Amino acid sequence: MLANIQQAQQGYIARFERTLGHSVEEVWSWLTENEKLAQWFSELRVDDLRIGGVIKFDMQDGTFEELEITELKLYSILEYTWGEDLVRFELEPEPGGCRLLLIEKLQQITDHTPKDLAGWHVCLDVIQKLMDGAAMEPREQEWKGWYEKYVQLMKELT
Repeated sequence: MLANIQQAQQGYIARFERTLGHSVEEVWSWLTENEKLAQWFSELRVDDLRIGGVIKFDMQDGTFEELEITELKLYSILEYTWGEDLVRFELEPEPGGCRLLLIEKLQQITDHTPKDLAGWHVCLDVIQKLMDGAAMEPREQEWKGWYEKYVQLMKELT
């Protein structure tokens, strides 16, 4: 299912929602523990897990972008800067598992937006497959399919 994208007072809000058959604590570990984080988003590394702390993004050219943690509630909320935007993960317990909500607060829609949205979409699928012990398709092929869908969605929005 594609992200739900709505216009906001300032920019847009993209919402991805997944129901997972795993505890909030387990899902949280995939968002915050570097050994697990590297399996679904190898460019990210948590350096300091606290409000005002840093998540580093490896630019793959020897440099790192520092993403500031703007909100943190253990096992519930992790929010950090993403360039000019914000990325927010929310976890809520549900019978038999939890609900994972990823919200990206976009200042504006750019040519790069569909790439990011397709990337987050695939990352969430990968987290679920890793936790479930399921086989994974090559990410690039999966990303290309979602990218085309998000390109079309952005055309409909703008």
